[in-house]
Amino acid sequence: MLDNNYWNSIYKSVDKPGWDAGEITTPIKGYIDQLTAKDLKILVPGAGNAYEVEYLFANGFRNVYLCDYAELPVEMFRKRNPDFPADQILQCDFFQLEDSFDLILEQTFFTSIQPADREQYAAQMHKLLVPGGKLAGLLFNHEFNNDHPPFGAYPTEYLKLFKAHFEFLTFETAINSISPRAGRELFVILKKSAKLV
Repeated sequence: MLDNNYWNSIYKSVDKPGWDAGEITTPIKGYIDQLTAKDLKILVPGAGNAYEVEYLFANGFRNVYLCDYAELPVEMFRKRNPDFPADQILQCDFFQLEDSFDLILEQTFFTSIQPADREQYAAQMHKLLVPGGKLAGLLFNHEFNNDHPPFGAYPTEYLKLFKAHFEFLTFETAINSISPRAGRELFVILKKSAKLV
């Protein structure tokens, strides 16, 4: 079961899990740096150590929320960011979240969920976004494992998965990935469709 006990055990047993870059990654940083509307309501699901949230907040985005299932990374974030609003830290199951956002940032969260839950992931992303809202971030362009995270996918699978819920604005190989992920990531910007296909 990929429950909070599973994820807490990963953080307890490994100094820095493989998905943790130790800082915000360059493609996400570059995307954030071109955002001009500081009042956007932004969600980072499966945030882990939440470097993206930290960067957003430090750069004037005050309406940013992190969501993570596990207590341990949330506690570590609180210690690093004691001034971050407590009510914008959501230690909960993403699939049970009820709210609405202008923008959702994807950074390795997709790889943490069971492949059987991907349709639910796409539907929940659609549900959480306001009309015209965007899902943006990074997706791996290959598979990893079949029995445990991280779970990857191929571009054709993403196209099939998201086409019913989103309009594809950007869907291309990331040109500024961190070195270990160079050539292995897609940068995507998906806009919520008004009607489901």
